[in-house]
Amino acid sequence: MKVLIVEDEPKVVDYLRTGLTEHGWVVEAAFDGEEGAYLAIEYDFDVIVLDVMLPKLDGYGVLKALRARKQTPVIMLTARDRIDDRVLGLREGADDYLTKPFSFRELVERLHALTRRTRSQESNVLVIGDLSVDLINRRATRDGIRLDLTAKEFQLLSVLARRRGETLSKTVITEQVWDINFESNANVVETAVKRLRAKLDGPFSAKLLHTIRGMGYVLELRETADDGRL
Repeated sequence: MKVLIVEDEPKVVDYLRTGLTEHGWVVEAAFDGEEGAYLAIEYDFDVIVLDVMLPKLDGYGVLKALRARKQTPVIMLTARDRIDDRVLGLREGADDYLTKPFSFRELVERLHALTRRTRSQESNVLVIGDLSVDLINRRATRDGIRLDLTAKEFQLLSVLARRRGETLSKTVITEQVWDINFESNANVVETAVKRLRAKLDGPFSAKLLHTIRGMGYVLELRETADDGRL
């Protein structure tokens, strides 16, 4: 899952980035409101952690700009603990509110709760042929056999599975699996796909992960073995 942290305190960002990355999240950060609003609107995130007191544009301004375009779940993380502040945040479109100092464990649980809520209409288990991808428990099986995937491999698989049948370019994969500012390197994406394919398709006769020359990669179950694409 992918989270955007909009926070102007570098120590807080580093703390959250380290902890959430260890939990398998892909983390992107913005240190002022204008950058935060831009990233929140232009890119897709599963959830956003948003401070109120920000330079250039405060959290309420970010929230207002976001809600005019998207309904990405937002949790306000701020030192303001007055009832009026919390009510204002919720009225402006925040989904949850957590005050500083906070428990990291509580934040993680709230983030998971928000993503579960917003995906209530999407099955938590994606099925493609004999492949099953459990988004909540973060595990995948083929023909009942569990695949031994790293956190990045599972993230890559889940992105492909959510958009099954759609060819994803290396740029899109980079944005979804690594940080937005990750310096795109074709070899990194190709290596990640190669490792995932070895575990996903290697032991099985039916191949699910396909390369579309000059375009990218697609996860799908095909009726024929050869349709001119690799």
